Amino acid sequence: MKYPIGIQTFEKIREGGFVYVDKTDLVYKLVNDASIYFLSRPRRFGKSLLLSTLHSYFDGRKDLFEGLKIAELEKDWKKHPVLHFDFNRGRFAEEGKLISTMRAQLGDYERLYGRCPNSDEVEERFNYLIKAAYEQTGEKVVVLIDEYDKPLLESFDSPMQEKNRLVLKSFYGTLKSADAYLRFVFLTGVTKFSQVSVFSDLNMLQDISMDAKYETICGITENELHTVFAEPIQEMAAKHKCTEEEMKTELKRVYDGYHFSKGMTDIYNPFSVLNAFNTQEIEYYWFSTGTPTYLIHLLDRDNQKLNSVVGKDYSKEEFIDYKACVEKPLPMIYQSGYLTIKSYDRRFNSYRLDIPNNEVRRGFISMIAAGYFQDDDTNYNIETAKMCWSLKLGDVNDFIERMTAFLSSIPYDSHPSLKDIAATEKHFQYTIYLITRLMGCSCDVYNEKPTSYGRADMVLEFKEHVYIMEFKLDGTAADALQQIDDKGYAEPYSIDPRKLHKIGIVFSSDTKTVSDWAEK
Repeated sequence: MKYPIGIQTFEKIREGGFVYVDKTDLVYKLVNDASIYFLSRPRRFGKSLLLSTLHSYFDGRKDLFEGLKIAELEKDWKKHPVLHFDFNRGRFAEEGKLISTMRAQLGDYERLYGRCPNSDEVEERFNYLIKAAYEQTGEKVVVLIDEYDKPLLESFDSPMQEKNRLVLKSFYGTLKSADAYLRFVFLTGVTKFSQVSVFSDLNMLQDISMDAKYETICGITENELHTVFAEPIQEMAAKHKCTEEEMKTELKRVYDGYHFSKGMTDIYNPFSVLNAFNTQEIEYYWFSTGTPTYLIHLLDRDNQKLNSVVGKDYSKEEFIDYKACVEKPLPMIYQSGYLTIKSYDRRFNSYRLDIPNNEVRRGFISMIAAGYFQDDDTNYNIETAKMCWSLKLGDVNDFIERMTAFLSSIPYDSHPSLKDIAATEKHFQYTIYLITRLMGCSCDVYNEKPTSYGRADMVLEFKEHVYIMEFKLDGTAADALQQIDDKGYAEPYSIDPRKLHKIGIVFSSDTKTVSDWAEK
């Protein structure tokens, strides 16, 4: 089986004999249901391949679709003029880069259909090009725009962003005035900038990012993984000396977990899955390709802690329909793929968002921890994995010893001033929260879990063990344990068959690590 690593062109994949997960029945539905679409998906999730597939379809390349689902559906392979713009190509944080990139891509098509004789403005050239293509071919025009928002993301929260926004607003505004000449328009991107004219001016635009009919149009479903890739799963299981079911479980744990609609269909990260089958190793491929600079910048600017964002319920408007800005980071974190829908409550029309899978968890939390602890050299993954193993085995003493050593390794100036005891307790609580999230093991982590009488500082639920932790600064472990009992934090687990551990932990304002602890 040949894997199209780094290949995003439908023609190359089909002619080169690379594996292709057939989504063409959804392509057929797209082109026949409406004419103007927007789709948001994380980076490296197959958006470029989808547009390339649409390009080949509207180019009338029936030969490339032989044996695929659409071959049984489409009877009229009509060729249309296609204008395909790709904003993956440029670097847009510098003055003039966006305009020069747009002019170059317009020039490719102007050699076919002619150039606007009266203006060098990109929006007027685009408008002229659409009309010229229609008049010369007699067929309505198809416009495909890949990563429409990249010029805005690369210049995020800088003076250059507003300049790029104005250029794009005029350029995309052309689509409204040229509507009579257009057969089909499809834009992809990571996030939805509502202040760009695409979303305010195109009344017929359909945002299918959360449409259950199209939630599987990018990515790999579990059924596709188990059928299309049955052979490499078998090969990986043999190589790693485990059963096929065990290998499927591991693939699911590391690469699955994305949901894009109320339908809650499990979607695997296609980039990581293909790389895993190609190398026969389960590694963190998607995250290792680099965290977007805009996301790092956004997290640096955001005052919210990670534990106030993940595992929470939100209305759709809070993470989809918005004006992108640093004051509201949640939508960009979600649409970038670092959070996903984990459940939908029909009663309240609310969505619970959390980290998708182990690959994203390890990379995302490590990135936050490196900035939070101000130390790039600490091997968080190995140290926290050992802590996880201790808790899995119920060895609280070993967990505390490892956590104490870990906290001792954090640079002194990472900790805030200890004048405000309440704030400092929150700081240590968040530090432990990051450590537990870094562990990446199969447990549920609850920060300030509410009960009838208060909020437990932290609860960890493993398959065989439950840990209730209460933290104090310069206090006593006995007082922490007494609070667990007085507030009834353990009552929800009174009939739980798992072993219950009540743990009081004291942090020292002098040593900046654990000074006392007790369990009962």
